[in-house]
Amino acid sequence: MPVVAAAVCPHPPLLIPELASGAAPELNDLRSACLTAIEHLAAADTLVIVGSGPVTGTRYDATATGSFGPYGAPGVTVGSPAGTPVLPLSLAVGAWLVEQTKTADLQRVSITVAATETPAGCLALGQEIAQGNERIALLVMGDGSARRSDHAPVHLHPRAEIFDSTVAAALELADTDTLAALDPDLATELHAAGRAPWQVLAGATALAGLRGHLGYHAAPYGVGYFVASWAL
Repeated sequence: MPVVAAAVCPHPPLLIPELASGAAPELNDLRSACLTAIEHLAAADTLVIVGSGPVTGTRYDATATGSFGPYGAPGVTVGSPAGTPVLPLSLAVGAWLVEQTKTADLQRVSITVAATETPAGCLALGQEIAQGNERIALLVMGDGSARRSDHAPVHLHPRAEIFDSTVAAALELADTDTLAALDPDLATELHAAGRAPWQVLAGATALAGLRGHLGYHAAPYGVGYFVASWAL
C-alpha cells in the first residue's frame, strides 16, 4: 500500500503563536505534539493533507494561499503570499504546521472533505488517495467534540466525552473499523469536526497495516483535541 505513515492533528487557530498570546500553557504542549507527529511523515514521497471544507474533493497544491487574518493575525499566511486566500481553516492550519517542519520539502497536495459527507463517500475518497505507486503520508486535520465542558463553545453534551474516548482509543490502535463506523449524525450533534477526515483516513489505510500511537488527548476550552501518529 502506498500510504506509509499518517498523522492526526486538530486545527484550532490558537495553534498559531501570533493568535495564542495569553492562551493557557497546554496549547504549547498541543503544538509541540503536532509538530512531532508531522516530523515522522518526512520519509514519504508525497504528503496529502486532508481537512474539512465546503465540498468534498477540492484539491490545492502547496502554493495555495491561506490567511489567518479572519482570526486576528492578518500578517500570518501560508502558501503564496501574493495569492488570494482560498484554503479553509483546517487546511491552512495543516499547511502552517507542515511549514514548521522538515516535511515542508515534500511534494504536497491538500484535499477537502465536506463535514456532511457520508461515511461511504469519505471511505471512497480515502481509497482514491491511496491509489498509485508513490509512498504517501497523510496529515489528517480534525477536532473532537466541542461540547466537552460547561465552558465549551457549545454547551456540555453527556455523550461528548464517550465519543471522544472512542476516537482516542481508535487512534491509539490504528483501528480503522471503529473510525469508519462513527455516526455522522451523532458527530454533528456533538460538533465533532473531525469525523469526516478521520473516515477518509480509515479508507486510505484500511489495508496498510499501520500501527498507532496517541500522543495527545485533552479538551482545553471544552473542545476535544487529538494528536496521533500511524506508521508501519
